Amino acid sequence: MSSLPLAGKRVLVTRAAHQAGKLSDGLRALGATPVEVPVLEIRPPENLKALDEALLSLAAYDWLILTSANTVRALAERAVSLGVGFTQPTGLKVAAVGQSTAAAARDVGLQITFIPVTYVAESLIDGLKSSATGEKILLIRAEVSRDVIPEALRDAGALVDAVDAYRNVMPEAAPGHLRQALQTGIDAATFTSSSSVTHLAAAARAAGVPWPFAEVPAVSIGPITSGTLRELGWEPAIEANPSDVPGLIAAVTQLLGGT
Repeated sequence: MSSLPLAGKRVLVTRAAHQAGKLSDGLRALGATPVEVPVLEIRPPENLKALDEALLSLAAYDWLILTSANTVRALAERAVSLGVGFTQPTGLKVAAVGQSTAAAARDVGLQITFIPVTYVAESLIDGLKSSATGEKILLIRAEVSRDVIPEALRDAGALVDAVDAYRNVMPEAAPGHLRQALQTGIDAATFTSSSSVTHLAAAARAAGVPWPFAEVPAVSIGPITSGTLRELGWEPAIEANPSDVPGLIAAVTQLLGGT
């Protein structure tokens, strides 16, 4: 019998295919079988004008706020497509929500000025609002992101441009993959964002699967994701702390491994 804490457990991984590796590998190292059902696919925004204008005028901003590794990737790829490169203008400060976002930003040559204590929008706001008056801020985000960051920073006196860098869509194969995964059985479902919740719910509807999944505990990466789960009728069994992938793996282990 394996001594690994998650031996024999099947854990649903809903991340986009290009991002699933870190979570799946971490679960696998603890003995689990990651069941990958990507419910998110990253695509460019339907209208690229605002993103292009932002890239061409980076030097006009005091702060660049990056909300995820996907925003970094989308921004850098679009800069290459425009032929303008992606360099940090002198004087531009960069804030990154979470260590993975900061790592992605450093990988494309950016220097990070600020990372909030916790990886949620409210912590970012608390760290910036005291010095936001008169600052010109460029917020790069997903198309479906909440407006809490720009609204709060504007209330603090900042001039904020919120620009969509990408959008999340549900892969066509997701409902079929989900149906197959549930037929085989899963011991827990992991959620890394609010979008992963809403897209999995949509996949379940398309697959004709009752929501929430019967006797399957939900493991949430953080308070915002937990709130979305509750809004859709699924009380999280456990929430990661800290709100990152290692924290999520630790939460799964605590829930299923008895540690």
